[in-house]
Amino acid sequence: MTDTLDPAAADIASLSFEAAMGELETIVRRLESGDVSLEESVALYERGHALRGHCEARLAAAQARIEQVSFGADGRPAGTTSFGES
Repeated sequence: MTDTLDPAAADIASLSFEAAMGELETIVRRLESGDVSLEESVALYERGHALRGHCEARLAAAQARIEQVSFGADGRPAGTTSFGES
């Protein structure tokens, strides 16, 4: 058994969010058209599932990087809170 990544997974990992989303939208259109064979539909679905996971991970990483500065009673910066915290 080797520890190498599946080439398709490595390809997806190198995509930007925008590129992955664009490819995912193309896959959805092809699947909705009904003009692909069952075997190709399954392959497209699998790639789409991987792309969706990649997009979700990229969004989560971006969200984690966004921080909001909190201010103390004196109006001076008192620290930061992660995006989404109140």
